[in-house]
Parts: sequence; C-alpha cells; structure tokens
Amino acid sequence: MNINKNIVKKEKNGINYIQFKPLLDLNIKHAYTLKSDNLIVKTTGYAGTINKEGYKRVCSAIELNGENVVLPKLHHTENVKCIDKVYEHEELEDIDGLITNKKDIILATTNADCILYLLYDPIKKVIGNVHSGWRGSYKRIIENAVDKMISEYQSNSEDIIICICPSIRKCCFEVDEDVKNMFTQKFSFLSNIDNFVGKGEKQGKFYIDTVGINNELLKKKGIKEKNIYDCEICSFCNKEEVHSFRAEGKNFRVATAIISL
Repeated sequence: MNINKNIVKKEKNGINYIQFKPLLDLNIKHAYTLKSDNLIVKTTGYAGTINKEGYKRVCSAIELNGENVVLPKLHHTENVKCIDKVYEHEELEDIDGLITNKKDIILATTNADCILYLLYDPIKKVIGNVHSGWRGSYKRIIENAVDKMISEYQSNSEDIIICICPSIRKCCFEVDEDVKNMFTQKFSFLSNIDNFVGKGEKQGKFYIDTVGINNELLKKKGIKEKNIYDCEICSFCNKEEVHSFRAEGKNFRVATAIISL
C-alpha cells in the first residue's frame, strides 16, 4: 500500500490505522482502521450491531473515550444529521452522515469499498463524517453535509477541509450499463463527466470514478481544491490491508473512520 503525502500509517496496541496530516496538524483526533488480525470493529455487514469493545480499543489508541462513539445505521441514503449528544446505534436509522460542533463526541462510520469523508471547519470548529457509497454519491450526500455545516453552524465552504479515506476507485469500480447510464444522466451538467466514466475491459461493463465526481461537486460548492486531501488508496487494489466488499464477498468485514473535536 502506497502512503502519499497526505497521510501517515500507524500501529498501536495491535491496531493498524491511517491518519491525515492536515487534521493532525490541527490537533483533530481521528483514524481510519486498516485490517488487524485481532480487531473486529463491527459485526459483518452494514446492518449489524456496533461492537462497543472494538470501538473502545480503537478509541484508546488515539486517546479518546470509546463510550462516546456515535455510529449511525448506514443505509446508503443522502441523510445527514446534526449530533448534539451520544446517540445509541439504534436511534440513528437510515443516517449516513454526521456533523457536530460538540467536543468529546466521536463521529463514526464504516465501509468496505464505499467512500468515507472526514470534514473539518477550523474556523467554526465543526466536524463531519460521511458515508458515501455509489448510491450515496448518486444522491449527492457529500453536498448535503456541506450544506448542513453552512446552514446549521454558519460554516464558510472555503474554510472546510475534506479528507478522503480508502475506497474502491475507478480502476476497480466496474458496473453494468444501467448504473453507468444513471451517472452520466445525473451528472451530465459536469462538463468533464467523460473523465469519470469509461468503458470496462469486459463487454457491457464500465468504470466509474465516484471520488472524482464528488470532488467536482465539492468544488462547485466552494470547497477549495487545496483543502481536499485524498489518501489515494483503492480498497480493492489493497485488499490485503484494507477491507473490500468486492474482494471479501458475503463474509466481508468493515473498517471504521472516527473523528472528534
């Protein structure tokens, strides 16, 4: 796995994880977990229940209180919720994005190929954690998160920092023609949409760059390109170290991204 200039890879107490240098420089506690033989953050599948002991171990590695984890029941929606207290997992049905300005609350999401975004406004002191699979990207959830930071916390889009965790990339995200058509029609307003959708190696297959499309949407929202930090890690290409649904199949496990003020 290549480590680019935006991230660092760490290991503590048997837990492997990466962190983003811009967030570290701003003293924002966060992590994205890599595969660790002795760590199961959550039960198999997105509908499972939160593994509280797993989260306590991850949080302890970066000196956070694992009792304060807020993990929604992800369901590939466009829904983003403001968090003002520690909610139970079951209370956050069909929520795929979280934002808060409260200290000590830990926002968590999970993935196994989907994109996880960590957001931070250093001026208004607001953080976000967003799960955006291809369905969430199609529904433009990352824009909803930025809009909510602006409307609820008076953030300025030019101040918001976006960090992109490991996910499946265009090189490996192969889809059928129906999904390809959905994206080309939905995002036809992007003048460079052809840069993000291409023919696959097999007949009737196509590749989609959901990260690239979302980056274009973010820039149209006023996010500065210099404030978008991508780890550039494809989960499928790096399946030995990163959880991937396409690589692991029905018994896939998930990684987690956590962030706290």
